[in-house]
Amino acid sequence: MESLTFMPIGWVVSGRHEVRDDGWEQVESVIELDAGRFGPEALLGLEEFSHLEVIFFMHRVRPEKIHSGARRPRNNPAWPRMGIFAQRAKNRPNPIGTTVCRLRAVEGLRIRLTGLDAVVGSPVLDLKPWFRELAPRGEIRQPAWVEELMKNYWVES
Repeated sequence: MESLTFMPIGWVVSGRHEVRDDGWEQVESVIELDAGRFGPEALLGLEEFSHLEVIFFMHRVRPEKIHSGARRPRNNPAWPRMGIFAQRAKNRPNPIGTTVCRLRAVEGLRIRLTGLDAVVGSPVLDLKPWFRELAPRGEIRQPAWVEELMKNYWVES
């Protein structure tokens, strides 16, 4: 099997320190780009967008916690067993997270955001401005347990 190597473009340097399942909406975070690889011109024009998609590595996932089969989301016995690729659990074969966040400011090589569900120290793999045209087209379908799982995800706890 071929492996891939990614170099972080930066790191989450402020925000939440502890890993929790819920309460991410009001979390204020700062991503700092790697000054050895990027200058402020890499972020030129980014402040014109309201939202940013952040792709990050969930660096605190322990290898022994990785799932490759089926499990109950959040180990909740009320929810059905679902394959790891039918959920957004952090304990996945490649613990990569993606989140669309509100962009607050660009200050040199620092990007201020709210709603980033990554913790301090998380390596950032990429940033992409959010385009309205990339939102899902048509009706969105999902199982009922997802709504229950997500009801407090963005609520401050």
